[in-house]
Amino acid sequence: MFTYTVSVCTGKQEFAGTLDHVYLTLTGTERCSDRTLLDKSFFERFARGTVMPIDVHVKETLGDIVLVKLEKKNFLFNDQWYCRCISVTSPSGDRFDFPCYRWIASEEAVVLRDGMARLSHEDKTSLLNDHRRTELESRQQLFRWKEWQPGFPMSIDANSGKELPLDVQFEAAKSVDFNVNFIKAINNLGLNKLKSLFQKSWTDIEDFQEIFMTIKNPVSEYVMQNWEKDFMFGYQFLNGCNPVMISKCVNLPDEFAVTQEMVKGSLDRGLTLQEELKEGNIYIADYGILEGVRANATDPNTQQYLAAPFCLLYKNSQNEILPIAIQLSRQTPAGGTNTVFLPSDNHHDWMLAKMWVKSSDFNVHQLVTHLLRTHMTSEVFAIAMYRQLAAVHPVYKLLIPHVRFTIAINTAAREKLICEDGIFEKANATGGTAIVEVIQKAMKTLTYKSLCFPEAIKSRGVEDLPNYYYRDDGMMVWEAVKSFVSDVVKICYHSDETVQKDKEIQAFVQDVCFSGMKNCPKNCEFPDSLTSREQLVEFLTVVIFTASAQHAAVNFGQYDWFSWVPNSPSTMRKPPPAQKGQVDMKYIMESLPDRGRSSWHLGAVWALSQFQDNELFLGEYPDTYFTEQPVMEATKIFRKKLAEVTNIIKSRNENLQVPYCYLSPDRIPNSVAV
Repeated sequence: MFTYTVSVCTGKQEFAGTLDHVYLTLTGTERCSDRTLLDKSFFERFARGTVMPIDVHVKETLGDIVLVKLEKKNFLFNDQWYCRCISVTSPSGDRFDFPCYRWIASEEAVVLRDGMARLSHEDKTSLLNDHRRTELESRQQLFRWKEWQPGFPMSIDANSGKELPLDVQFEAAKSVDFNVNFIKAINNLGLNKLKSLFQKSWTDIEDFQEIFMTIKNPVSEYVMQNWEKDFMFGYQFLNGCNPVMISKCVNLPDEFAVTQEMVKGSLDRGLTLQEELKEGNIYIADYGILEGVRANATDPNTQQYLAAPFCLLYKNSQNEILPIAIQLSRQTPAGGTNTVFLPSDNHHDWMLAKMWVKSSDFNVHQLVTHLLRTHMTSEVFAIAMYRQLAAVHPVYKLLIPHVRFTIAINTAAREKLICEDGIFEKANATGGTAIVEVIQKAMKTLTYKSLCFPEAIKSRGVEDLPNYYYRDDGMMVWEAVKSFVSDVVKICYHSDETVQKDKEIQAFVQDVCFSGMKNCPKNCEFPDSLTSREQLVEFLTVVIFTASAQHAAVNFGQYDWFSWVPNSPSTMRKPPPAQKGQVDMKYIMESLPDRGRSSWHLGAVWALSQFQDNELFLGEYPDTYFTEQPVMEATKIFRKKLAEVTNIIKSRNENLQVPYCYLSPDRIPNSVAV
């Protein structure tokens, strides 16, 4: 008789253990073991956080162990089990590791490959090829594409979290119910005291402190104190929650009626507007995507409005970014021209014009910058990964930490947040049909290169914009991620030809291009094939950076920058002013969100800004998918580089009145999970 020692490691998360019967079969290069019941006493069966050693006896040696089959049968009821990994030690002392990191349901069989990463053409036996093919065929049945709304990126074919494949459902400790979370936020923030006044307007700006009194947040308090000042308005285009709208202005848009005479008082270098344009000191934020979008009309008692403003910004001689002209309309009113609001206008006109820009910015942030370009895009990458890459594939092992909970959070959002009668409609001007309209319009300009951080910065002409910490920190994180990905790719792919003949990686990018992003325009640049290691490195860097750093940059500052309602109104209840001199404080207060919408807005941005319990941050990979020493060394180098970036950011922030922390690696979760 020969004895193989099997160690079964059960996860530490809540409800990971099981009392069910688990059977194991070892498959070696020479033969298979008998089906063996892994059973000790009743109370020792696969307890949470334990490692159970089991001896498997065979009459003849099995050879090198290549597959481990686990089968789970009900004992009393359907009791899911989280298996971290299996290790097998042969009679000769050789050890074989089989990563699992999966929930296994009752009456389910799971076959595991050993932990060595292998490309599809590196499997030389029919047994391993058959296993690989069967695994992918099974996944493609589970992970089916579905068009949730016309013109959207494709999503998972599931109407609720319970319908998702078990591997991508939330764990019990992390189940998400947006209704519960937002109600909890409203209670925690003391907003429930305002219920009887929900439909009433505020009477003065200071009244917003009624829903601000429980906040102890240095950034949001600084915003509250300085939100009216032009320097704070301009600063947010660089380092606020939506730092992707500002672009260098080379030529003024034809629809923008701004003139030299209007802005000459704001230009402090003694140059004309045209000269400042040539010098590269003029920037613009253009919200044209909102033009023609129908504002939220789901509440028959409240009319809501949207605008599509231009905002002209000036880099002055002190390197401040200041607003110098705002136009709220793009259509010429009958018998007149577009009104351009200026810093020299009366206080109320200029205040309201800036509020309109910030309201437009908030709504574009929510639907385009945040929802489409991080959440939806990451879900496409995740689904394609599950459909086309076997678990033994090195790119699967590389990406799996960066898709954690993404499909689940997006499914929950479609079920409760952005659906008809969802929470998004309660506060935002882009609720209702506007959600669909804006996403459809944004999809027409979504390109692969716009997801490449350096390309995005270059295309907006903001490479030299001073005090742009989003750009500076983003570039450092991008380079760290790219360097890590490059190291892994070089280890696993020996040449460009290896990339070209990798059928699974080619199927992965094709599935993204032709299925997940099929509603993008033909010139969207998503590759349908990869011909070099360099292209593969860029593609995988895009996937990881989008899911981690880009999402962190535009998500976790929401409470900081959006909680002071006058600074970022989620909706406006009066139409944008068409003329100057007709606005007073009463009109402004009647324009801003009422008490109810303000409360829902504040509860939403609080809930969406919270890190999850047991959050895993960039570079933290507690699950050992890779067992190769070179990849493990590359991971250590990656962590070291991330620590260096963290220290650089921390040192800089010590000298800033408002620290910029959103792209500090120690605050960047691995995946889109909230």
